[in-house]
Amino acid sequence: MNSLMKWITLCLALGTLVVGATGPAAPETRDGMFIHVSCGTDQPHRVLMALNMAQLMSENHPVLVYFDIKGVEVVVKDAKDITHASFPSSKEQIPALLKRGVTLMACPACLKAAGKTPADLAEGIQVANKDRFFSFTSGRIITLDY
Repeated sequence: MNSLMKWITLCLALGTLVVGATGPAAPETRDGMFIHVSCGTDQPHRVLMALNMAQLMSENHPVLVYFDIKGVEVVVKDAKDITHASFPSSKEQIPALLKRGVTLMACPACLKAAGKTPADLAEGIQVANKDRFFSFTSGRIITLDY
């Protein structure tokens, strides 16, 4: 009887190891990059650096770029093309980011303060939604401010 109990205990222990090894995998946790752009066309280096970082980070991580304050002037339909040495222009980078699946959002209150509406946003630019800030990634949210 004693050896039968040892045998049953051993089988249960091995069964637990096998089930644990083949059970459902934990969902992958991916850190995301939140890039905040509050400057506008008067600071081309900052704007283009932010867009460039979004492109670089989107190679391995989910990225959300949020434009507020003067940043909204960068993502409206009639925005001027921003250029600066060493960076692709804003008219090159923004469509490329959208194509990569990067989320680009504009603050609705800042649009209003600039005399603009959501209808004035360039194609693919979304009106900011606070819930989206927390759901674009499953891991930590790393932030860069420009």
